[in-house]
Amino acid sequence: MAVRQEALFKIKGIDLEKVELPKKVSSYFGENTFSIETMQKHISKETFEAFKVWMSEGKTITLEQANEIANAMKDWAMAKGATYYTHWFQPMTGLTAEKHDSFISITGPGKVIEKFSGNKLIQGEPDASSFPSGGIRATFEARGYTAWDPSSPAFIIESKLGKTLCIPTIFISYNGEALDKKLPLLRSDEALSKAALRLLELFGHKNVKKVFSTCGPEQEYFLIDKNYYNLRQDLIMTGRTLVGASSPKGQQLEDQYFGTIKERVLNFMYEVAEEAYKLGIPVMTRHNEVAPHQYEFAPIFEESNIAADHNQLLMDLMKKVALRHNLVCLLHEKPFAGINGSGKHLNWSLADNNGNNLLNPGDTPEDNLQFLTVLVAVLRAVYVHADMLRASVAMAGNEHRLGANEAPPAIISVFLGEQLSGILDNMTNGAKKEVSKKNVMDLGMSRLPRFNKDTTDRNRTSPFAFTGCKFEFRAVGSSQNISTPIAVVNTIVAESLDYVAQMIKKAVSGGKDFKKAVLQVVAEVAKDTQKIRFEGNNYSEEWVKEAKKRGLPNVASTCEALRALTKKENIAMFEKYKVFTKEEIIARYHIWVHTYTLVIEIEANTLNEMVNASVIPASLEYAKLLEDNLSQILHLAKTAKIKFDKKAIEDNKGHLAEVISKIYYVRRNTKELVKLLEKAGSLEAEDKGKLYFKELKPLMEHIRKHVDDLERVISDEHWDLPKYREMLFLK
Repeated sequence: MAVRQEALFKIKGIDLEKVELPKKVSSYFGENTFSIETMQKHISKETFEAFKVWMSEGKTITLEQANEIANAMKDWAMAKGATYYTHWFQPMTGLTAEKHDSFISITGPGKVIEKFSGNKLIQGEPDASSFPSGGIRATFEARGYTAWDPSSPAFIIESKLGKTLCIPTIFISYNGEALDKKLPLLRSDEALSKAALRLLELFGHKNVKKVFSTCGPEQEYFLIDKNYYNLRQDLIMTGRTLVGASSPKGQQLEDQYFGTIKERVLNFMYEVAEEAYKLGIPVMTRHNEVAPHQYEFAPIFEESNIAADHNQLLMDLMKKVALRHNLVCLLHEKPFAGINGSGKHLNWSLADNNGNNLLNPGDTPEDNLQFLTVLVAVLRAVYVHADMLRASVAMAGNEHRLGANEAPPAIISVFLGEQLSGILDNMTNGAKKEVSKKNVMDLGMSRLPRFNKDTTDRNRTSPFAFTGCKFEFRAVGSSQNISTPIAVVNTIVAESLDYVAQMIKKAVSGGKDFKKAVLQVVAEVAKDTQKIRFEGNNYSEEWVKEAKKRGLPNVASTCEALRALTKKENIAMFEKYKVFTKEEIIARYHIWVHTYTLVIEIEANTLNEMVNASVIPASLEYAKLLEDNLSQILHLAKTAKIKFDKKAIEDNKGHLAEVISKIYYVRRNTKELVKLLEKAGSLEAEDKGKLYFKELKPLMEHIRKHVDDLERVISDEHWDLPKYREMLFLK
């Protein structure tokens, strides 16, 4: 019996205590967060008002006020059982990091008290030498600082034996360069707010003090049984299966999507949701996705910074809770070949401090005019800066998704829907047309177009689609930290809002009526950006050809896509809006290229080990079985004079020859893989990346093809690696 067959008998769910009367979510939502409301209950009115001014106007609180907040935070956390605290930050690995310190302070021999000062709240000092810096600092320069981000609430993480207070922070170098994901996102939101306020002022909005981006990231993932996971060194080392023949039944019948959720999975979902609600994560939707045992969580929209923090927390929760259910949560973009991979659809919009959504068509002509202005500004941002959008989602895992007929292609385009496209086309052409029974478009100056609240159907093949009051950036990877894509979207939209505002000012200064000036600018920008708009099937070959005619780039390679970070015009834009310095953005280019090469190397070395330690031994054992069987047949034919059909004997010979040939192909190509890795050893990261994309990855796929062919014919008794038909159909 194969090891994997033994694992099959061990697969079972866990026994759970039934909760007869679960608490209302509203009764415990956010109970583990030090929210604004919680803070207000624990500090003086004067300190709370100073904190609010800090949040709204940037006027820093005093050390005494910081001490008061720190003490209140400590008392609140300790009352809930916390004994340690940590500055929780997001280095450029894309993961989260933390260093735990106790609240205790020595007061005398054998005596301690719990203490937490404002200084410790506001600033920490983890060792920065072991985190990626992209050349910003030398390895021997260890000093780095974490600084409290008061816009994101502190929270408590629970484990079986204790609780820890986590304080969201930024992470900077000794000289102040951003070494994390959070600080550029915060900077980009500030840049976006300033640009949006400049535009809104033209429309007469004097009472708007702040504009910010909002996000709702849909999180896709797979679940598999832990017993199978432990037998797959590729899943353990890389997060994806490097070999594995397709299951006879995959997603062909389309019976998984939105189907009934199995009880074992539903129990996992309930526990994730409960833990998420305690942390104030507004998980709203859960459902089966398209591929077998692929699922999704989707939250309610939040301010982008908080949404990014919550998404990181949610991913951590999903992985921890899965283990409690003898499951493993896979967040890789393509854990299984031949079926859909996982993305993280990033729903993005704009809101002001008065609760207005800037991408929501309004009830008056003036509102709709403003909506169209913001809409075409976003269109222009995507058109002019498509290379940066592509770069923001460039990573090794996403290379398996983008353009794979299951996710948006590497070609960046925008879907607006029939109604909005018709309106922009008519404005561009100066034509008048009835759009619908409810909405009549008239380009006369006395009447502007009115829209339904939901102005578009959905196009799931579009990488950047308007889906009613928001855009959906569908190219983000499921394992990815969303801070970088949000920071890029915020920055390019800020630049475009400023561009549109300047055009309107110029037209008005030339003597045009304001409304006429806005209409003229909207029409011009709509015309200039027509190439980026596409309403059809982004998966089709026809679109690839059409996009090439339009001059839209189709960049499949991660390293090639990341080169956008080094372009002078992009660096200048990020410096202008103070989101990245030149050094910071170049550092990220080097880090992400280096990370890409490391990921591919780990995959290649894991594949080499799997082939030599698992695939070849199993294949040779099976070949020996075939050889013994053929020898016995020939022996019986000779000694016992048994007449076998010649075709049957030839079939046995052919099968043995086929298996031996496949073993040879696997071994031969694996040796070539090792040679390629040795060749790459002396290359710089950029050249390595090119070599890996053009030669190493295709070679790995070639090896996989032959391994999968062997898996299809070798008996279950001899094949130890869990198969797709087992892993993807969870019991």
